Amino acid sequence: MSNNRTVVITGASSGIGLGLAKAYLARGFNVVGNARSAERLADAAETLGGNGRFLGVAGDIADPATAPRLIARAIERFGQVNVLVNNAGFFLAKPFIDYTAAELHSLLETNLKGVVYASQAAARHMIERRQGHIINITASIALQPNLAVPAMLPVLIKGGLNQATRALALELSPYNIKVNAVAPGIIDTPMHDPATHDFLAGLHPAGRVGRVEEIADAVLYLSDADFTTGAVLPVDGGMSVGKW
Repeated sequence: MSNNRTVVITGASSGIGLGLAKAYLARGFNVVGNARSAERLADAAETLGGNGRFLGVAGDIADPATAPRLIARAIERFGQVNVLVNNAGFFLAKPFIDYTAAELHSLLETNLKGVVYASQAAARHMIERRQGHIINITASIALQPNLAVPAMLPVLIKGGLNQATRALALELSPYNIKVNAVAPGIIDTPMHDPATHDFLAGLHPAGRVGRVEEIADAVLYLSDADFTTGAVLPVDGGMSVGKW
């Protein structure tokens, strides 16, 4: 099936990003994937079956020059960008007083600046076309912090992105651009040592960690949702509902 729509995904070489690329290709989208490493993007392309509808564009999304080049390459190859998924990021849980200046810098660069730069580049194109979707991957723990997982800096940044999602949804609504977020719980990706899965499963009322496919289902829903904007959708097995 082909629908000639194009999605740009940051952090597309592994984990949730690679799962999103696979799901969008199966839905008939063209996929433009970004990651820092050209080699990892080449591996991702091979994993995806050498599909001609996948284009890898290497570069650090925290570099202000990367996002305009990413969107330009997408337009050059496929003619338009319909969806941007701001997926690139990492999670660092530790006691607040133990965070270093270097860790704060890294979290701000990738998890915050990368979202801003990519969203600006995509929004400029989408405003001209008067349509589009921007979807931010945030974090369930930013909706409901957990004493068992001290993570003040990720909560600060991802929580800010949850609110920024709502603000940008309002600002871009006159241009028929929808801005939403998916807030995952703990998902089974290479980021987590399998030896920790029993502990991590216990953080969710559902009693298990989530699957990448479950995040992809939520993101695909928002890609098609024409009357939903400013929403932050938890996909977390009840983790953000409250104390339990």
